[in-house]
Amino acid sequence: MIGLHTAAQVRDAEQAVLAGLPAGALMQRAATGLATVCLGLLGRGHGVRVVLLVGSGDNGGDALFAGALLARRGAAVTAVLLTPERAHAGGLAAFRRAGGRVADAADAGLHRADLVLDGIIGLGGSGGLREPAAALVREATAGPGLLVAVDLPSGVVADTGEVPGDAFPAQHTVTFGAVKPGLVVGAGRRQAGTVHLVDIGLGPALAEPAARQLTDADVVPHLDAPAPDDDKYSRGVVGVLAGSATYPGAGVLCTGAALRTRPGLVRYAGTAAEGVRASWPEAIVTSGRPGDAGRVQAWVVGPGMGTDDDAASVLAEVLATDLPVVVDADGLTLVSQRPELVGERTAPTVLTPHDREFARLFGDVGTDRMAAARRGAAELGCTVLLKGDATVVADAAGNTFVNGTGTPWLATAGTGDVLAGVLGAVLATGLPAAEAAAVAAHLHGRAGQLAAEQGPLIAGDLVRRLPETLARLRAGAG
Repeated sequence: MIGLHTAAQVRDAEQAVLAGLPAGALMQRAATGLATVCLGLLGRGHGVRVVLLVGSGDNGGDALFAGALLARRGAAVTAVLLTPERAHAGGLAAFRRAGGRVADAADAGLHRADLVLDGIIGLGGSGGLREPAAALVREATAGPGLLVAVDLPSGVVADTGEVPGDAFPAQHTVTFGAVKPGLVVGAGRRQAGTVHLVDIGLGPALAEPAARQLTDADVVPHLDAPAPDDDKYSRGVVGVLAGSATYPGAGVLCTGAALRTRPGLVRYAGTAAEGVRASWPEAIVTSGRPGDAGRVQAWVVGPGMGTDDDAASVLAEVLATDLPVVVDADGLTLVSQRPELVGERTAPTVLTPHDREFARLFGDVGTDRMAAARRGAAELGCTVLLKGDATVVADAAGNTFVNGTGTPWLATAGTGDVLAGVLGAVLATGLPAAEAAAVAAHLHGRAGQLAAEQGPLIAGDLVRRLPETLARLRAGAG
């Protein structure tokens, strides 16, 4: 599991560790790790052309010390100092001793660099890049060089991923000590590219992370294969209330996803019964009310169900039970009209809004997606799965997960119905709601990545690729 730590947490840990180290030790560790990653990306050191964009403070110092190490490996390294009078003195001296060259923007050679290192702004930066830094970044982006950020792409807010103006569009970010939330959530995720974590020894001094990100290894134990003594009832029984006679697709997708995630027992109830039965004879199907479906251990309610009085009645019936419930799509619209249906519950409830649905429930998401998810969860005493490029999960206690899987190809009709079915199947195993939602988001994203290997995907592709996705996850964990 990857811990996500705020800028303040990282600074506090640095101060605690520095007390027992020689001056400059942490910066040397960071620079060595940074240079090592750059050499790995380039494939060699001798003869490559590297340009450093150097701001003031420690971020610029990291870049300069790394530039010195690259120069010693035979690279031709040029530094552009944005504020020469405030450049890190020790880093600049080491850089010059190693044969590094300082040049102005016009003579830096950004148009022919093999690698451009962004050391403009560190964790303490706020707001977008200003001139002349923004102009340098535009020139670097237009050139052929690999774009690598030092710790955090300049112009990205470390704790939220907000990008309030121009920012460095890194293909790779080499971050030190801990992964910052801004690298994996919001617009910052797109600016960061591939994130490489360099251990500089902060671990024992770091506070509890502000959020967490699951890995494949974290997810696999919750998606285990059946044991010899398992039966259809021991794998978690999930009930699905989705779709309608006119629009059965949501019911078909949601039911199929639940079946394909943990093939124990899935019960369907609703007016899409005919379509669901034809598509999934493995499910137990009724066209009646939730109470007619039989015993379940969790419910999924809302996708494609409509928002009329009958749908509202079904939602109220399910939320009146003491079972875990996933509320999605049309169910969220109905909850926005009667939030007390969720607020008065004591059993686990997971709401799965995208940004517009969230706004109807809790107000605008804003630029801090983690804070928004926590706010919504606290308001109704539930778990919120806030969908997006990096899905955020938070519960009423503030436990927060940021999903690290997925693909833009998932922005198509019906994929949310699939996620709801996956989540219902995981929630029915008894896993705590926030963790179940994080596991489901991870699996859904991995299935999307697999399906997208063949080009544009549709929601049905996700259902079909779930077994292969699970097999790959298990094989990787073994």
